[in-house]
Amino acid sequence: MSKIAVVTDSTCDLDLGVIRENGIHVLPLKVVYKDRDYKDRVEITPEEVYQSFEQEVPKTSMPSPGEVLELFTKLKEEGFTHVIAIHVSSGLSGTFSVVKQVAEEIKGITIQVIDSKALSMGLGFPVLEAVKGIKANLPFEKILERVNSVVQRMKVFFVLGTLEYLRQGGRMGYVSATLGEILQLKPIVSINEEGKYYTFAKVRGRKQSLSKMFEILQEQITGKIVDVAVMQGAAYDEAMELIQKVKGLKNVKEIFTNQIGPVLVVHTGPGLVGVAYCEK
Repeated sequence: MSKIAVVTDSTCDLDLGVIRENGIHVLPLKVVYKDRDYKDRVEITPEEVYQSFEQEVPKTSMPSPGEVLELFTKLKEEGFTHVIAIHVSSGLSGTFSVVKQVAEEIKGITIQVIDSKALSMGLGFPVLEAVKGIKANLPFEKILERVNSVVQRMKVFFVLGTLEYLRQGGRMGYVSATLGEILQLKPIVSINEEGKYYTFAKVRGRKQSLSKMFEILQEQITGKIVDVAVMQGAAYDEAMELIQKVKGLKNVKEIFTNQIGPVLVVHTGPGLVGVAYCEK
């Protein structure tokens, strides 16, 4: 009889209650200052990161191989026979590579590591799909099929207050900045097949960029039944306005919302509003 565990990392932005209720195992990334570091979402909050920006913009780091090994060993000791580990895009973090490397070395437990090619609820959606598969008592291979299908059917779009934090963190990908910022052009950022950021559209001004992002969502989900997540980083009111618009779309089945976690705050700064959708 198979006993299947779901593992992800702290960039999934799933609500803590959802994580606890569903027994999801989370590997925390780290927020790293010059003289100290903190486990993402465990030892530091997004608000604390924002408050620290004037003194120091921290860096981030992935879980260590030792931490990954410790978790997999614990799951094996608890009687799990299989693990589905779904992680932040390999184009944005080395987390996937570290987990995959450790998974290949550990014996006596079957571990499948999946690159979400996304982050935030773009990662959260395939994690929730794995949970549903386990609850439905589906075979391990069938759950993997469904998770990989969600990865293919899911998209992420977001708008930032400034590109400065992406630039400082070396996460610009294919997003061009300089001239656009002078002209007040706000890129609507998405993630490509490599799992890296790119400019999906450019709009002049903040308000127009948020309106355009909603239009893009409408266009993308036409003729589909979808779940939608609206995420924010120090942009609560704007996110709530967007949620009200999303609630008016008849083909949206379920809406999720949350504040992005500390590690993502480091790379995006204040003012992020994002949407992710997953086709049912």
